[in-house]
Amino acid sequence: MTFPYFGRKQFLAAFLPLLFLLTFLVAPVFAHHPFGMGDSAGLSAWQALLSGVGHPLLGPDHLLFMLGIALIGIKKTKQWVFPLLAVGLAGSALVQLQPLPDVLASWAEALVSLSLAIEGLIVLNLLSSKWLLPMFALHGYLLGSTIVGAEPTSLIGYFVGLLLAQGSLLLLVTATSQKVINKFGINSRNLWAGIWIGIGLAFSWVALVP
Repeated sequence: MTFPYFGRKQFLAAFLPLLFLLTFLVAPVFAHHPFGMGDSAGLSAWQALLSGVGHPLLGPDHLLFMLGIALIGIKKTKQWVFPLLAVGLAGSALVQLQPLPDVLASWAEALVSLSLAIEGLIVLNLLSSKWLLPMFALHGYLLGSTIVGAEPTSLIGYFVGLLLAQGSLLLLVTATSQKVINKFGINSRNLWAGIWIGIGLAFSWVALVP
């Protein structure tokens, strides 16, 4: 039995992100340091490089945000990849000059998670895709906060790792964006947008509630 506008493909499209959400709500959502809990300030250059690569991939909020870009329908890859990378790295550099106060850490995590909901609204054409730029800068700011106070060599290694990880993901999701949308169709796309909004709100709640 199939409900109208919710067939087998739509159900399968919903299953993976829902499983992803449940998995990370059981465990600590934001514990995604490649070398365990803590910051990256005391890491060697190679460790900092791996940490920079690992942070966007191991953090469910960051990873889902990157993957969600494929749902938006990016048509000109080059016009998006470089600006997004630039504002992301700018955010990571800004936090080195103006570290995030501890009292605001939970709110910053909540805002980063809320970016998933904003992304869902972009997919539903309720917000402009230009909202990706400040959201990407916010993600970069939080990703850079773990390396505050590090030696220059470690700092460079971490930034190179971020550039490699985020650049590769951006190239992948923007290059396949239209194929993803064409494959799943408008109904699945809207369904995924709703799921992204739900995940963003759930992650924000987890970040704010002790």
